[in-house]
Amino acid sequence: MSTKDFIEKDFYKVLGVPKDATEAEIKKAYRKLAREFHPDANKGNAKAEERFKEISEANDVLGDPKKRKEYDDARALFGNGGFRPGPGAGGSFNFDLGDLFGGGAQGGGGAPGGFGGGIGDVFGGLFNRGGAGGTTRTQPRRGQDIDTEVTLTFTEAIEGATVPLRMSSQAPCKACSGTGDKNGTPRVCPTCVGTGQVARGSGGGFSLTDPCPDCKGRGLIAEHPCLDCKGSGRAKSSRTMQVRIPAGVTDGQRIRLRGKGGPGERGGPSGDLYVVVHVGSHPVFGRKEDNLTVTVPVTFTEAALGGEIRVPTLGGPSLTLKLPPGTPNGRTMRARGKGAVRKDGTRGDLLVTVEVSVPKDLSGKARDALEAYREATVGEDPRAELFEAAKGA
Repeated sequence: MSTKDFIEKDFYKVLGVPKDATEAEIKKAYRKLAREFHPDANKGNAKAEERFKEISEANDVLGDPKKRKEYDDARALFGNGGFRPGPGAGGSFNFDLGDLFGGGAQGGGGAPGGFGGGIGDVFGGLFNRGGAGGTTRTQPRRGQDIDTEVTLTFTEAIEGATVPLRMSSQAPCKACSGTGDKNGTPRVCPTCVGTGQVARGSGGGFSLTDPCPDCKGRGLIAEHPCLDCKGSGRAKSSRTMQVRIPAGVTDGQRIRLRGKGGPGERGGPSGDLYVVVHVGSHPVFGRKEDNLTVTVPVTFTEAALGGEIRVPTLGGPSLTLKLPPGTPNGRTMRARGKGAVRKDGTRGDLLVTVEVSVPKDLSGKARDALEAYREATVGEDPRAELFEAAKGA
């Protein structure tokens, strides 16, 4: 993402949330849109795939409190896409964002003077830019971020699981040691002077930076291109990694694993790995936030007279709940500590909903007993209050 794109894109609009949306509202909006536009649900739909990328990009920024603050600060500073001069700054002026962004070079290092390292610090977490100034030394290059997906069973999502993930990414070419030159002696790009960035006029009195078109942002040009990587210095790399998915994850949750993405170049840090989790359903249990849910059938006599009922738990021994006399159909009881794992390590509850089971077939003895019960309750009308309320409304 270029600096210009970062400033001009309205990530709040992409997710359909207000600028003062809470983290929970942003997460909810992302999950809803991700399910709707996920490539698996829109096979062959290029527009849906592009929309999914926009949604993921917006969530990557707004879903991270630090990145969101950097984004909000940048948008406020540049007026959602354009630099806002201070009071009395009339007329035209020349203004180069490259000065503020420390030359636009990728990599570490701080810019001297200015705003405590330059406004590039505002974007450092997003673009890995520092204050390279006018140096011709090529800078370290951060590895690419990798997006992948994993499908867990309902139980694995609740308890946590270690899963193998096979990932493909760009890595330094082994044939040329990542230099792009078969002799290992690339030269500094004369266009960007090794920064990997070039200034581009915006027509608004200042300039923005883009990746250098000649060296593709590497800062280096191979005189004798490597035959394996065609001078790019990068090659496809596949690897399998054992990834621990924490307990309590939810369907659609996006997990960030720092430094587990593509390897960096010239000593740069590795990118991050983003894992989108899909969770299967369970034939018995459901989930409501950190609580598990289960519906337990009971007999009419258990509901009317009360008693003790056995209730299953997820992955553990059953428990016994006391059913009070006169328990109505649909009543929910709570078994504490038998739910999903929370972030602090504690567990939610198991919500047990009672469902009175009506028998389809009755033995002669059971029928006689019910007939006797009906005779004993003649005159009792459970719907009397219903009709009285309807008349008075």
